[in-house]
Amino acid sequence: MNTRKTPVNVFDLVVFGGTGDLARRKILPAMFKRFCAGEMPDGSRLIGVARRAMPAEAYRDMVRAALDEFLKTPIDPEAVEHFLQRIEYVQLDAQGEDGWQSLAEMMLPDRMRAFYFSVGPSLFSDLAARLRLWGLADENSRIVVEKPFGHDLETAKALNAELATHFKECQIYRIDHYLGKETVQNLMAVRFGNMLFEPLWNSQYIDHIQITVAETVGVGGRGAYYQKAGAMRDMMQNHMMQLLCLIAMEPPAKFDPEAVRDEKLKVIRALDPVEPHHIIRGQYTSGEDVASFREDVADARSKTESFIALKCHLSNWRWAGTPFYLRTGKRLKTRSSQITVVFKDAPHSIFGPASGRHNNELTIQLQPDEGIILDVTIKEPGAGGMKLIDVPLDMSFAEALGPKADAADAYERLIMDVIRGNQTLFMRNDEVEAAWAWTDPVIKGWELRGDVPKPYDSFANGPDDSSQLLRRDKREWRGIKR
Repeated sequence: MNTRKTPVNVFDLVVFGGTGDLARRKILPAMFKRFCAGEMPDGSRLIGVARRAMPAEAYRDMVRAALDEFLKTPIDPEAVEHFLQRIEYVQLDAQGEDGWQSLAEMMLPDRMRAFYFSVGPSLFSDLAARLRLWGLADENSRIVVEKPFGHDLETAKALNAELATHFKECQIYRIDHYLGKETVQNLMAVRFGNMLFEPLWNSQYIDHIQITVAETVGVGGRGAYYQKAGAMRDMMQNHMMQLLCLIAMEPPAKFDPEAVRDEKLKVIRALDPVEPHHIIRGQYTSGEDVASFREDVADARSKTESFIALKCHLSNWRWAGTPFYLRTGKRLKTRSSQITVVFKDAPHSIFGPASGRHNNELTIQLQPDEGIILDVTIKEPGAGGMKLIDVPLDMSFAEALGPKADAADAYERLIMDVIRGNQTLFMRNDEVEAAWAWTDPVIKGWELRGDVPKPYDSFANGPDDSSQLLRRDKREWRGIKR
């Protein structure tokens, strides 16, 4: 198999928050892997920026330690040393003037500059303003902002407006690492690249669609943030919404950033308001060697959810009458993200009632083992008559593609898209605001009702009520495939 790479020009990647957890775990390892892949041309640099005072050599030592700790595969010590030669460091105050002159003097002309805001959202507008004030950003510069992008519609609009005073929309990259996953992008390839599926991708043939993002970890050290955000803001409004858009969108006219994002926006705007009885919220309780959610957020009366499941509908021709069931939660029994497309039963079974009920399911597994599974109905082997069973056609990317399947993780792909100027996998301002416009009434509704999340056991399937959400419709949650 040949892997085609799009060449990149010489660039500077400036990482604000360069000593933080995200930089150490994701950004620095991602850039090292792209360096090893030949996608960091001679002269390109990674410049870490933070408030901590340290010489550049000490920062390089920190980078070396991060690579040792967070890269899963053995690394070449010689390659690490060559990579470290591309690393610089600047001490800087994001809300003051200290360090900005040093950063300005370090910038080189005639190259693309990408500024990664790996910091809290409260610093986004300060950084954007000072980049312009100090003349660090030009028409060829880009900024990357991490979630959360706003706390609600009002704050999202305000942040969009602030960034827009300093940068054009085409220069702003709102990153959602879920969209960088290989299988997430394969949603479009499976749908629009295979005649097998696209004619069936509508309410006439699909009974319902399930989207699950389950985590075994609790909120951990993010308790203060999670107490304010909850699963609805932290996961449903962005990650889950993006998966819903990709699975439900109309075919764009072409694979172009604006065309793709136009179709995603139409999905969000077609979402109906969610009925209160179609929302299930939960909080994990304590278990063996693990604290409860309320202990993790240090609030014995917390009404914030660590789990949410809901049923929603799209008011458009393609999906009229087809429900979408979404669930996500912390401290569940399995770490897995998957989308299951459940097709309708055949209109008439020639095999009679004894053959049972059988329907096709397409499961797109996003993590941990990326792949696609199609359940098909066949005759059970043997001489026992015409008995039907469902068997999976299982394509694990790791098995089917070999080493190429693990060629790049989400941050590698997304950062290189920033360098190349490709916004296809990044959210546009109107897309973000439309998602909040749908999310806000859901949150305000349960706050006005005083709803309290249902407790659920750690390392279980979530609240029992989430199963009832589907059983009322004579359906059930699909189990994790891997």
